Amino acid sequence: MTASAIAAAVATRKLSAKEATEAALSRIAARDGVLNAFTDVTAERARAKAAEIDAAIAAGKSVGPLAGVPFAVKNLFDVEGLPTRAGSKINRDRAPAARDATLIARMEAAGAVLVGALNMGEYAYDFTGENVHDGPSRNPHDPTRMSGGSSGGSGSAVGGGLVPIALGSDTNGSIRVPSSFCGIFGLKPTYGRLSRARSFPFVMSLDHLGPFARSVEDLALAYDAMQGPDPDDAACTTRPAEPVSGLLSQELDGLRIGLAGGHFQTNLFPEAAEAVARVAAALKVTEVIEVPEAARARAAAYVISTTEGASLHLDRLRTRPHDFDPAVRDRLIAGAMIPAPLVDRAQKFRRWYRAKVLELFTSVDVLIAPATPCIAPKLGQATFMLDGVELPVRANIGIHTQPISFIGLPVVAVPIPLEPMPIGVQIIAAPWCEHVALRVAHALQQRGVAAAPAPRGVLENGSRSA
Repeated sequence: MTASAIAAAVATRKLSAKEATEAALSRIAARDGVLNAFTDVTAERARAKAAEIDAAIAAGKSVGPLAGVPFAVKNLFDVEGLPTRAGSKINRDRAPAARDATLIARMEAAGAVLVGALNMGEYAYDFTGENVHDGPSRNPHDPTRMSGGSSGGSGSAVGGGLVPIALGSDTNGSIRVPSSFCGIFGLKPTYGRLSRARSFPFVMSLDHLGPFARSVEDLALAYDAMQGPDPDDAACTTRPAEPVSGLLSQELDGLRIGLAGGHFQTNLFPEAAEAVARVAAALKVTEVIEVPEAARARAAAYVISTTEGASLHLDRLRTRPHDFDPAVRDRLIAGAMIPAPLVDRAQKFRRWYRAKVLELFTSVDVLIAPATPCIAPKLGQATFMLDGVELPVRANIGIHTQPISFIGLPVVAVPIPLEPMPIGVQIIAAPWCEHVALRVAHALQQRGVAAAPAPRGVLENGSRSA
């Protein structure tokens, strides 16, 4: 069931919150042995919350728009009573969180039921979903393939049908990449739109939090529940909440939509090009909009990410270097050695690039671009061929997401159900225009172009399908 269907059934007493919660816990028990999406299952807490919701309904009290909906969060969110792992070995020695992250509290205020914390790449510095401490989260359509990262467990849990909604983070593409690989919808809001309070950071000037779901309606429900200012996050906007759920069905007439050109039309496998072509055909889009210096933006994003990330981890790098994933540790050490003038140059370029891209939105409302260059690679795959050049997988999966994260634009990743595996397309809008990107995503869903396919890689008994 979708989140919206569960909430409607619970509110009308056709289904109890307890039944919805127990069904989710049963699915986790049956399938997660293959998917490895969860690192913590909060069953006792979930049952207590479900009982509260059922009691409120029995007493005739109003319940929120997500009443009884199970959800889970990437394990960099603070969950009261659990150490906030952030995918690492080192963080497990931390004291349990004393308080939930703001977004968890807001989801629960809307009636949602937290059922656990999810696997992720160490310290969110990952595009593959392969965690060396907890094992890889696996793709629900083929468990021999990557789920994507760093929110790999979030993508796997929603794509695998364990929960209808999950929360993740996106610094350089960590919501959009798992959405693409796992065949689900994901929303990276405008930078500062959703509070990051009580979540473990990676790059404070680039980090976003957002939801995953199997339908645009569910994505919008979760997004609406989490909006609003938060003084506990200095980057969070003071704009009031701007609900989008009621806007999804608005016609697209008058919207100006273009295809992102240049950088976004190179370094693609045929399946990525086919997915973009299907979206363009469905929307009758032919105009190509050149995005200036996108490749350089990606390079600057790397410089800023690795230097900011390194500054956060210097003490851990000095005292516990052997407890890191070696790939993460080595990139952070490299970041700590980047000369300050190069960082300053990257930041100056970032301001220039943002101004240039924002100019584009005076002539278009939406840009269409690939989310990933390929379908999910095989677990352990180190390289792939892009435009005739052999390149490392881990470093290049985000080749089309990084130039967008870099300037904080809102993006909806929509799944295109190709064979043998789904792949995602980015719907990119101007700042604070999540409603526009979601309307386009909803239209693609209604037209049958974008859809979250049923998980094919796991069966109810948890075994792998043929």
